[in-house]
Amino acid sequence: QVQLAESGGGLVQAGGSLRLSCVVSGRTSTNYAMGWFRQAQGKDRECVAVIMWRNMDTYYSESVKGRFTISRDNDKNTVYLQMNSLKPEDTAHYYCAATPTSMSFVTVALTEAKYNYWGQGTQVTVSS
Repeated sequence: QVQLAESGGGLVQAGGSLRLSCVVSGRTSTNYAMGWFRQAQGKDRECVAVIMWRNMDTYYSESVKGRFTISRDNDKNTVYLQMNSLKPEDTAHYYCAATPTSMSFVTVALTEAKYNYWGQGTQVTVSS
């Protein structure tokens, strides 16, 4: 059973930075798609960034491209989301998600329905 534990959220002013961490335990597959999703109040959950564990192929939504960076540390079993130039519209609850996959391309895992495992999330609030 894969378990995910996010941390790193908080309150930051517009233009600031935060780094979210997602510690992954219980991995049994050699490859996972790891996604960061977010859900703002009253809105649907959206995919922000995805990384394939084995080949580190990445995806970013248009709303965060150029500002956010997803990465993973195999030794620490941790996935990160570095968020720079934060905007008030980035305010949301951020979730880490994982799913085992035999595929290599990140495009196979861009929707929440593709993911088997979810963390509890961490709140990010950006003030103007």
